[in-house]
Amino acid sequence: MKGILVAAHGSRVDSTIHTINEVVQMVKEEISDMPVEIAYMEFCEPDIKQGIEALIKKGVDTIKVVPYFLFDGIHIREDIPSTIHEVLKEYPHVTVEMGKTLGADRRLAEILIDRIKE
Repeated sequence: MKGILVAAHGSRVDSTIHTINEVVQMVKEEISDMPVEIAYMEFCEPDIKQGIEALIKKGVDTIKVVPYFLFDGIHIREDIPSTIHEVLKEYPHVTVEMGKTLGADRRLAEILIDRIKE
């Protein structure tokens, strides 16, 4: 079974966590045919390992990690893949694929334009 792990940076600020949880809830409403979990790179739980394990406990054996990051920085290029690699040593039957960051996307520009016009 397939599952999605939304990987966010994490923050010490509660409102930030509330915001990402709202976004992930919207995703869950649209993608109802597979489990969707959230995990954080730092400062918060669940961490990436806990997020992967939560999906595995739901019977998921193919995970797509989708970063809720704008850019391909060090967390995307090194930290998250390294963590995934370590976790998969314990779960060799699980396959994990990294998705792309949000990046340069017209839809993000449209949101920015809306904010400018507010």
